[in-house]
Amino acid sequence: MKILVAGASGFIGNALLKKLADYKHEIVVLTRSLEKATFRLPILCKTYEWDPESDSLPIEAMNGVDAVINLAGENIASGRWSADRKKSIEKSRVLSVRNLVSAMKSLERKPKVFLSASAIGLYRDCGDNDIEESSSPASGFLADVCKKWETEIFKAEELGIRTLAFRIGLVLGHDGGALQKMLPPFQMGVGGKLGSGKNWMSWIHLEDLTEMMIHALEAINLSGPVNAISPNPETNEKFTKILGKVLNRPTVFSVPASILKILLGELSSLLLASHKVSAKKISRSGFSFKFPNLEQALTEICSHKFHEIHLEQWIHQPIEKTYSFFKEAKNLELLTPDFLKFRVLNQSPKEIQKGAKINYCLWLRCIPFWWQSQIVDWEPNHHFSDKQLHGPYAHWFHSHEFIEKNGGTLIRDKISYRAPFGVIGDVISDIFIKKDLEKIFSYRKRMIEEIFN
Repeated sequence: MKILVAGASGFIGNALLKKLADYKHEIVVLTRSLEKATFRLPILCKTYEWDPESDSLPIEAMNGVDAVINLAGENIASGRWSADRKKSIEKSRVLSVRNLVSAMKSLERKPKVFLSASAIGLYRDCGDNDIEESSSPASGFLADVCKKWETEIFKAEELGIRTLAFRIGLVLGHDGGALQKMLPPFQMGVGGKLGSGKNWMSWIHLEDLTEMMIHALEAINLSGPVNAISPNPETNEKFTKILGKVLNRPTVFSVPASILKILLGELSSLLLASHKVSAKKISRSGFSFKFPNLEQALTEICSHKFHEIHLEQWIHQPIEKTYSFFKEAKNLELLTPDFLKFRVLNQSPKEIQKGAKINYCLWLRCIPFWWQSQIVDWEPNHHFSDKQLHGPYAHWFHSHEFIEKNGGTLIRDKISYRAPFGVIGDVISDIFIKKDLEKIFSYRKRMIEEIFN
């Protein structure tokens, strides 16, 4: 199936692309910035630059597409809802869908299915009562945005396209999303319930959400609004206790609702509303959850100890020539931006092989570091891996894979890393290290293109 994805560089989109690639689908991506997509898209796919709020969409990107998935939209939880932010949040959702549907309308061969994100923020606070897709909507900013959003989504039905609006709840996953913001205080033992703790939280594991999207593309009898959440919501108090248990940390602290309202303003409604949302519709369609239980989901997510980066790049060069370049440590200097002041000092033995140690020097945030890595895996013309023995990270492991493809070479990198200083390091990583790595690997891709192509 040829699938176009808009908003693919975010937390959900990144995981979805990996899953689509695993299922061997052909993928086309619309992205705001081709340069940033270098780092944020985990797989090699056809990409087109597109501002989702503009009215110009590259029609060639949609030619022959069987399905369209829309995940575009500004993060609603990244700051207080000022008047300007409200406008931006609404525009990023409503206009992106409007322009996608308009582009589909102009196609002679239209997609068979259109799936767009929506949110359970559409629903009113129902206390302890179950919420189904037919339940009454709320009033207020977020609910009004969702209503306008879905009005645009379901205009695709008028084109004869099977249309789904995924009303997504709290998405839990490794290395991003809401849980990344929640974990530090809990890891330090100062986490606790919000408000009374009696409000219901409807959540879903990221892997279940991406599998659910692929299931929905193929489930021809499924259409309309779909609650994209786990079948087992929990109260905030229970959620807090389970997370504390998984992390083996106390959860005696709490944040009064009044304090949240002062700190976050209208945004606090996201944390305090009670949404006990039902997953009966998606379950009846034949979807089976891998993580229906919250403790099971949190245990799996918290078992991941490292941050990960996945990158793919194709070059029009034979695999032997490509590998011979990358196996020379000195060539790393050509692929590293000047601000790192990166230099290869020496290596032992002089011929790269398994067990070889390489010494570098570099500067990070104006601080000089000596870095020593060791080759731990070595198969000429196929792959090699190196790990940090000494350097700025608590853990760094980089695997390089080379695959013959389309008359050239597909270069596949996987990096797992962890900042020093434990929880504090993770917070620093979220603020600074990810941005630095994005600059470094974006530069690396540009230089590979320049050197080889």
